[in-house]
This record gives sequence, structure tokens and C-alpha cells, in this order.
Amino acid sequence: MLEQRLSRRYWHLIGHRTELLADNDFLRLNWADGEIVLFNDHGNIVAFDNLCPHRGTRFFVDAHGNHPAHCAYHGWRFEHGTVHIPQPQRFAPCDLAKAKLNEFRVEWCADFMFIGVEPIMSLSEQLGETEQVLEEISFNIAGRHDFNQYEFECNWRIALENALEPYHIDMVHPNSLGTLRLEDGENEFHGVNSIWRAPVGNSRVDKQLRAMNRLFNIDYRYEGYQSLYIFPFAMLSSTYGYSYSLQNFFPSTNPERTHFTSRLLTAPVIPERLATAQSFFDSTAQVNRKVFDEDHQICKRIPTRALETHLTLADNEAKVRHFRESLAAISGR
Repeated sequence: MLEQRLSRRYWHLIGHRTELLADNDFLRLNWADGEIVLFNDHGNIVAFDNLCPHRGTRFFVDAHGNHPAHCAYHGWRFEHGTVHIPQPQRFAPCDLAKAKLNEFRVEWCADFMFIGVEPIMSLSEQLGETEQVLEEISFNIAGRHDFNQYEFECNWRIALENALEPYHIDMVHPNSLGTLRLEDGENEFHGVNSIWRAPVGNSRVDKQLRAMNRLFNIDYRYEGYQSLYIFPFAMLSSTYGYSYSLQNFFPSTNPERTHFTSRLLTAPVIPERLATAQSFFDSTAQVNRKVFDEDHQICKRIPTRALETHLTLADNEAKVRHFRESLAAISGR
């Protein structure tokens, strides 16, 4: 099955180091095979499925926060890389050495965290030339401002293909993303990954955005809109590098649903400008949520079978074409 192959054989952009700075900080994300937990275990950031190895109780029920990896059912806990078991003498018939978390492999691109199950290549090979761009962005992120997670009522490919193309922006987002009046811009293709960069065509908004630079302490930005697709399930987009929207479109066991998560990651702020920057981040988060809701409303109108029957693509849907070609190559079609 394609989704299982993608989930198991590739690296997945899953978060940023600043989201897990303190001991016991955690994030819980849904994906095709259950729930992924990212957890700060005394400075070592690990990833595991959200199930206690004893009886399968979920360690965490909140989407994010700060709490020990402690099972509320029988008191098993994970700390310092080890599962600690109350009253181990009661398990004499069992091999407690096998009582381990189901952990994912973890790799880093600068401060961006990737997880893998059985990846067929190194992270650097998978990222190609997008690796350098991710590194530059990574060092210009100071933390997370917003966390948004829910189910898209459509197949994951429909949700992701929508995120890959700008053709729909004027129709679907006239009062949100469409206010930027993004120009055609240009696409770059790096293996299975892609980047779209487009100038802001609304001169008034562009002038306002340029002036916002006085709030930030950043040494990398694209002066316009930049959207990276990191194969297979992640998008990272920004306007002027003041904040980045990290989006995951994970498949669900239900082919008519997508596990969607977005996070607003923010650039370092000059301390004296913090209050103004916070207002800007609040506004950005509200607009992002509006954009994603608009995307969801249109995506749930598209049946999954349309992926195989409706194949006409415009020139500004080139990233969709590239994505479909990548999937076809992986599927051997």
C-alpha cells in the first residue's frame, strides 16, 4: 500500500527543537499508524508511539504540554531512556527486557526534527538541495506561537495537492491569503521535494511587510512568499520569514480523512519590539487558521476517486504534477 510505503520508507519533518526546550515537554501528533509523541527526556528528544508497553494505555491525551511520560493506569514511566516498572518481581514469567517503547529513528536538519521507521536513504539524500534552505530557516526560528490540529474530511493527497498549488488562491482565499495578490513566481524541484517562491503583488501590503523587518533579528528571509514541500507529508511556508507555518498532512486509516496539523513557528524578536510582534503573530495565526479552514471546506467537496479520473493541470499546478510523478515512480506505475 502506497501510504504505508511512504510512512515507513521516508523521513518525516515533524517539528522544531524550540518546541521541546524543557524537560518533559511533549507534542502528540496523529498519523496513519496511531499517535506519535515527541518528548524531551532530560535534554534528549525522542519520538515514540503513544502507548505504554505494558497494556497499551496512552501516555498523553493533550496535544502538547509539559508532563512526565507516566502511565496513569499502572504507574509505568519512561525516563532517562529507560522504561521504569513498578513491582518488577510480579512479572517473573515475562521477559521485561522486551518491555520497551516503540521508538522512531530521529535525525536532525539543523534544528528541524525528522523521524523515520525504516528509511531507504539518509536524510541528507532525501532532502537534496532543500537541506541548505531548511538549515537557514531553522536558525531563524525562536519558538512556537500557535498549534492547530484536526481532521480534514478528505483523502490526504487531496489536502496536500491543494497546498501545493496557487491556482485556487483567488477563488478560495479572496479575503485571507488572496489579499497578498501573489505573483506567478517560480518553482524549484529538488528530487521529490519542491519550492515555490512568489513576490507579493499587493504593493500596499508588501510595503507594510517590509516595514515589519524592524521587529525581528533574522539573517535569512525570502522577500515575498516561500513555500517548501518536504516529501512526503510536510509543507513549510512563510511570508518574509517573520514566521513559518509548518503543516503535516498525514494519511489516516480512513482513506476519506487526513490527520492535519499546523504550527506557527516564529522568528527571533528584538526585545524592545516584543509587544508589537506578539500582536503580529496573533494576527498571523488567525489568518492561517482561516486559510486552513477555507482549504478544508473546499477539499472535502472532492471525492477520492477524482485523483485517478480528473488529471488536467494548469501551468501553475506544476508542483502537483511533480508530486504525482513522484508517487507514480514510487508505486512503479
